[in-house]
Amino acid sequence: MILPILFISDSGKKGKGVFTAQNIPAHTTIEISPVIVLTIKERAIIEQTKLYNYIFEWGNNNKKGALAMGYISMYNHSYLANCKYEMDFENETMQIITVRNIKAGEELFINYNAVYNNTNEVWFDVV
Repeated sequence: MILPILFISDSGKKGKGVFTAQNIPAHTTIEISPVIVLTIKERAIIEQTKLYNYIFEWGNNNKKGALAMGYISMYNHSYLANCKYEMDFENETMQIITVRNIKAGEELFINYNAVYNNTNEVWFDVV
């Protein structure tokens, strides 16, 4: 499920990102998508490709990987994100939930540190 008001568009130096065409209230689930779970061995292989930047750590020990379907791998990073993501290991899905009110035209961000307001440095240069 992806709300039909979401769309992919140019995000400047960040490449492409996810945006909204309408206002969205805080605490709204805007996407629930399946993931493809990668074994530890498969994750190691994927991490040597361009897909490295699009996978998530997965599982209770974060050793596996997951490639999210839908728009989830297209959300850009912000240390003060306006959305959070939640993982459902049992059903192999991820969901995106707004953490504050979002205005029409605004880009939607998640924090790659897994907590929407975590300011620990990420592994890449932030643009």
